[in-house]
Amino acid sequence: MLSARTIIEFQEQRTHAWHLADPGLCEGTADTPAIPSWHDPAGEWLTLVVCQHRANFELWHIEDEARAPGATDSELAAVKRRIDTANQRRNDLAEQLDRALFAWLAERSLPNAEAPLHSESPGLMIDRLSILALKIYHTREETVRADAPEGHAERNCERLRVLEEQRADLAGCLDALWSETLAGRRQFKIYRQLKMYNDPALNPAMYRRRKTK
Repeated sequence: MLSARTIIEFQEQRTHAWHLADPGLCEGTADTPAIPSWHDPAGEWLTLVVCQHRANFELWHIEDEARAPGATDSELAAVKRRIDTANQRRNDLAEQLDRALFAWLAERSLPNAEAPLHSESPGLMIDRLSILALKIYHTREETVRADAPEGHAERNCERLRVLEEQRADLAGCLDALWSETLAGRRQFKIYRQLKMYNDPALNPAMYRRRKTK
C-alpha cells in the first residue's frame, strides 16, 4: 500500500503538470484554485497523497505572494487568510493519510501495540516529502535561470544535491517504518495537529472580539 518511490513519482508528476497548466504560479501571481475532485487509476490512497501535495503546492505559491515587493496591507491581510486556510487543509490531509493507513492496517490486526513506537507518523513524513518535491522543483528551475547573476546556478546545483539527498534519506526511512510496521516490529500513532488559530472557540483574538460586538 505504501511505497516511497511511488509517492515521490506522483508528487513530481503533479508538480510539473500543475506548473504547466498555470505558468503564472511560477511567479506566485496567480490565484490558486481549490483542490479538485478526481480519481487516480492507482486508487483512493494515491488520490489522497496527491490532494495533500496539492495543498502544499497551493500554500507554497500563496506564501510567495506574501513576499511580493510593494504588496499593500490589505493585500497581505487577504493573503494571510488564504495561507491559514491552505495550511489547515494541508495538516488535515496529512492526518487523513494516517487514518487511511490505520484502517488498512487494522484489517490485518496491525500495528503491533507491543512494538516500539516511532516518533513520526507516515502522514507527516509524506508531508515532508511533498515540501521537498516543491523545493527540488523550484531549485532545479534556478539552476537554468537565464537572467541569474554569476555563480547562481552553481550555488543552486549544490542546494539541489543536498535536497535530493535529504529526500532519498527520508524516503528510505518511510519505507523502513512501513516494512517494520507490517512485520510487527514498529508502530506509529496518529499525532493530531489540533490547530487552534482557525477555531473561533479556541483563538482568543477571535472569541474576545466576538464578545465585544
